[in-house]
Amino acid sequence: MESADRVQQPLGRAQRVTAAMVASRAGVSTATVSLVANGKTRGRVSEDNISRVRQAIAELGYVVDGIGSSLAKGVSSIVILVAPDISNPFFAKVIAGVRESLGSDYQLLLSVTDAGEFPRADDVRKLLALRPAGLLVDAPNAGFLEELSVAVPLVLLDAPGLEAFAPSVNLDVAYGARQLAAHLAESGHKRVAYVDSVTGTATFEIRRAAFLDEAAAYGISVAAGHIISTTIDVGAAAAAFAAVWPDWQQAGVTAVVCGTDTHAYGVLQEARVAGVRIPEDLAVAGFDDLPYSATSNPGLTSVHLPATPLGLRAGEQLRGLMEGRVLERPQLTLESSLVVRGSTA
Repeated sequence: MESADRVQQPLGRAQRVTAAMVASRAGVSTATVSLVANGKTRGRVSEDNISRVRQAIAELGYVVDGIGSSLAKGVSSIVILVAPDISNPFFAKVIAGVRESLGSDYQLLLSVTDAGEFPRADDVRKLLALRPAGLLVDAPNAGFLEELSVAVPLVLLDAPGLEAFAPSVNLDVAYGARQLAAHLAESGHKRVAYVDSVTGTATFEIRRAAFLDEAAAYGISVAAGHIISTTIDVGAAAAAFAAVWPDWQQAGVTAVVCGTDTHAYGVLQEARVAGVRIPEDLAVAGFDDLPYSATSNPGLTSVHLPATPLGLRAGEQLRGLMEGRVLERPQLTLESSLVVRGSTA
C-alpha cells in the first residue's frame, strides 16, 4: 500500500514514469499496460481494464519507450534517410513520400549536411549504434557507398548508375534533359549557359551530360566558360549569375539551363534586377518542377521530377526488405517530363 501511495504523489520532472507505475495506479499487471499502450488489446484485455489503464497513463504522463524496447530485441524501429544539401526544397516532397510509405510503424531520422556538402560515411556509421531497421540514401555517389558498406536493409533514391550497390528507385532525368535541349533548339537558341550544383552527385552529372550531349546534337553551343556551379540556394545562384552575365550577354547567350529550380529562381531574381526581359532577352529553365515554378512570374519551364512518388516507392521498397520480403522489382525508374512555361515560351 505504501508503494502505491508513493506512485500517486506528484512526479518530479526528472522522474521517468514506468509501466510498473501505471500498472500499480490502474491495479493491473505490467503486461496489461503493455497491451493497452501498444494497441494490442483485442480479445485480450477487458474494456474496464482498458479504461483504467488509459486513465492511469493520462494521469501519470506515461510514454511508451518504443525505441528502447525494440533495441532490446536487437533492432530499432528507426529508419535513417541520408540526404545531401537538405536546403533543396525538392527533398521536402521526397521526405513526405517516405513518411507516407513507412506509416506509424517506423520513426524517420534524417541525416543531412550543410549546403554543398555530401554526407560522410563515418558520420552515418555512427548512427548505426541506434540499430536502425533500414537505411535510405538519396543522391549518393559511388565513393560514399563503397566506404559506407553496411549490413542493414538499404535502398537508394535518385542514384542512376549505382544499381549494383542496392535496390534503388531512380528518376529518368536524362530523358527530361534531352526534351529540354530539343525545346530550346526548336525555339531558335544557339548559345546556352548552364548553372550546375556543386554537390557532385550522380544525378546532377547525368542531367548535365544528357543536356550537353543533346544540345550539341542540335547545334547548340555550351562553351566551357558558360558552365558554372553553386550551392542549391537562390542567393548563391543570383550572385553567381550576376558575376558572369555581362560576359555571357556579350558572347550571345540567349538561354540559361539550371540544375535545379532553386538555381533558376536565383537567375530570374537577378535578371529582373539587371533589367533582362524573360524570355525575350533570356530564356531560363530548371529541373524539379517545384510548386512555385507554376506560379512565378513568368512561370518557370522545368523538367518535372516526381519527388513524392520517389520517396513513396523507395519507402515501400525498404519496408519490404525490413519485413523480410523478396522484392519483385529491385530497380525502379520513374519518368521525367518537360513542363514548358513562360520563362522559355
